[in-house]
Amino acid sequence: MSKLTDKEKELVRIGTAIGSNCIACIEYHIPQARKAGLSDDQIRLAINIAKGVKKVPADMVLQAALDLLKIHADVD
Repeated sequence: MSKLTDKEKELVRIGTAIGSNCIACIEYHIPQARKAGLSDDQIRLAINIAKGVKKVPADMVLQAALDLLKIHADVD
Protein backbone atom coordinates (compact mmCIF):
# COMPACT_ATOMS: atom_id res chain seq x y z
CA MET A 1 0.00 0.00 0.00
CA SER A 2 1.35 3.34 -1.05
CA LYS A 3 1.20 6.36 1.22
CA LEU A 4 1.68 8.74 -1.72
CA THR A 5 -1.29 10.43 -3.30
CA ASP A 6 -1.90 10.21 -7.04
CA LYS A 7 -0.66 13.80 -7.34
CA GLU A 8 2.56 12.97 -5.51
CA LYS A 9 3.11 9.87 -7.62
CA GLU A 10 2.77 11.87 -10.82
CA LEU A 11 5.20 14.51 -9.55
CA VAL A 12 7.74 11.77 -8.85
CA ARG A 13 7.13 10.25 -12.27
CA ILE A 14 7.63 13.60 -13.99
CA GLY A 15 10.89 14.11 -12.12
CA THR A 16 12.03 10.62 -13.07
CA ALA A 17 11.12 11.22 -16.71
CA ILE A 18 13.12 14.45 -16.78
CA GLY A 19 16.05 12.73 -15.08
CA SER A 20 16.08 9.88 -17.57
CA ASN A 21 15.47 12.02 -20.68
CA CYS A 22 12.34 10.05 -21.55
CA ILE A 23 10.11 12.03 -23.90
CA ALA A 24 7.53 9.25 -24.07
CA CYS A 25 7.29 9.30 -20.27
CA ILE A 26 6.78 13.06 -20.23
CA GLU A 27 4.13 12.81 -22.94
CA TYR A 28 2.30 10.25 -20.83
CA HIS A 29 2.76 11.65 -17.32
CA ILE A 30 1.98 15.33 -17.87
CA PRO A 31 -1.59 14.50 -18.96
CA GLN A 32 -1.80 11.97 -16.11
CA ALA A 33 -0.68 14.67 -13.67
CA ARG A 34 -3.44 16.95 -14.94
CA LYS A 35 -5.96 14.11 -14.52
CA ALA A 36 -4.71 13.66 -10.96
CA GLY A 37 -5.57 17.30 -10.30
CA LEU A 38 -2.23 19.07 -10.61
CA SER A 39 -2.19 22.52 -12.15
CA ASP A 40 0.17 23.49 -14.95
CA ASP A 41 2.00 25.73 -12.46
CA GLN A 42 2.55 22.76 -10.13
CA ILE A 43 3.72 20.61 -13.03
CA ARG A 44 6.03 23.39 -14.23
CA LEU A 45 7.52 23.67 -10.74
CA ALA A 46 8.20 19.91 -10.70
CA ILE A 47 9.87 20.17 -14.11
CA ASN A 48 12.04 23.06 -12.97
CA ILE A 49 13.06 21.25 -9.78
CA ALA A 50 13.96 18.14 -11.80
CA LYS A 51 15.94 20.31 -14.21
CA GLY A 52 17.93 21.75 -11.30
CA VAL A 53 18.59 18.35 -9.76
CA LYS A 54 19.76 17.04 -13.12
CA LYS A 55 21.91 20.10 -13.85
CA VAL A 56 24.16 19.83 -10.78
CA PRO A 57 25.83 16.50 -11.66
CA ALA A 58 25.95 17.44 -15.35
CA ASP A 59 27.80 20.66 -14.47
CA MET A 60 30.15 18.72 -12.19
CA VAL A 61 31.06 16.28 -14.97
CA LEU A 62 31.65 19.16 -17.37
CA GLN A 63 33.87 20.93 -14.85
CA ALA A 64 35.85 17.73 -14.19
CA ALA A 65 36.47 17.35 -17.92
CA LEU A 66 37.61 20.96 -18.23
CA ASP A 67 39.83 20.59 -15.15
CA LEU A 68 41.49 17.53 -16.70
CA LEU A 69 42.20 19.50 -19.86
CA LYS A 70 43.73 22.28 -17.78
CA ILE A 71 45.88 19.80 -15.84
CA HIS A 72 47.04 18.25 -19.10
CA ALA A 73 47.80 21.69 -20.60
CA ASP A 74 49.81 22.66 -17.50
CA VAL A 75 51.96 19.51 -17.84
CA ASP A 76 52.76 20.05 -21.53
